[in-house]
Amino acid sequence: MTDLFIEKGGKKLRCGFTTGSCAAAASKAALLMLIENIEIHVVTIMTPKGIPYNAEITDITQNREEGYISCAVIKDGGDDPDVTTGTRIVAKVRLKDLPGITIDGGEGVGRVTKPGLDQPIGEAAINSVPRKMIKENLEEILESHGMSGKGVLVTISVPGGEELAHKTFNPKLGIVGGISILGTTGIVEPMSDEALLETIRVETKVRIALGRDILFAAPGNYGLSFLKENYGIDESLVVMSSNFIYDTVRIAVAEGFKRLLFVGHIGKLVKVAGGIKNTHSMYGDHRMEILSEISQACLDDQTFLMIKDKLSECVMTDEAVRIINETGKGAMVFQKMAEDIKFNIEKWSEGQLTAEVIVFSNENTELVATARAHEYVKEA
Repeated sequence: MTDLFIEKGGKKLRCGFTTGSCAAAASKAALLMLIENIEIHVVTIMTPKGIPYNAEITDITQNREEGYISCAVIKDGGDDPDVTTGTRIVAKVRLKDLPGITIDGGEGVGRVTKPGLDQPIGEAAINSVPRKMIKENLEEILESHGMSGKGVLVTISVPGGEELAHKTFNPKLGIVGGISILGTTGIVEPMSDEALLETIRVETKVRIALGRDILFAAPGNYGLSFLKENYGIDESLVVMSSNFIYDTVRIAVAEGFKRLLFVGHIGKLVKVAGGIKNTHSMYGDHRMEILSEISQACLDDQTFLMIKDKLSECVMTDEAVRIINETGKGAMVFQKMAEDIKFNIEKWSEGQLTAEVIVFSNENTELVATARAHEYVKEA
């Protein structure tokens, strides 16, 4: 297989191929071996991105008495930190008399138990693009061999997939028993922002499909832990936005939410108060500058001058919280910060969302909340 590289952040990174591409390649190889009565060790498919995938075929098992052949493709995620890299994606293929391609999941492939996902409840978590790839490749083989009247039953399995799924979002999304067979382009791009955004979008779809009226969101695990420990809110109810605050707001609007509760550490959310849409440090820090501007707006000149230099020298926001609180006006400063966060989130939603905010500091201590934030928590 010829490696595919992309440039990202000044580095040359190797791309990989999705579980969907692996499943399609294994399915194609198995059907060819079944029809032609040969062993195939390399097969080529075309990915939806238009890039060919020359997949190595392993673990070939033939059972002519039962009329099936199975084989595997080992998932290679390239330089992406993908938990499925090294996993065997197995396709078991048999012919059937009735026309049509039937695709199901076996061992290690999850089952959908909640609405709002790519597949209906009860179906194997093999998404629509991988299903289309499998179907098109197998139909092409049947046609080329004069067997268009025949059908094919394909079972995709992933040995060890059930254990692997605990390292993914699947249990939170309501996919049980294994991993998902995924991919929209067939290619895994390392450190893909698009993949993270798609996860946020899928999680948001699930919440709206479950009838949730308020979207609960947090930048990371600290926010999830805060809500769990302080309010008993299950982590499965909360969408993790990572640094994509603006994008999460836009996704919430697109999926039909009218109310949003954003919960996070001051180190992340203070950036939102300053209008920063993505809180990753590559887009700038500015935490202390923003806190300084808010403090100046709330404090008298003399008090602000006393803390101005101290704030500019701070490295961590928790230390800045201590300095501001020592003025005796911390509640006023942080209330304005929370209102600024709320204002920017609602502005980004173009008036389609009512937002409430809870900000915490060190040791999961609640620092400030907007007026109706706790009402939203009670509705969880």
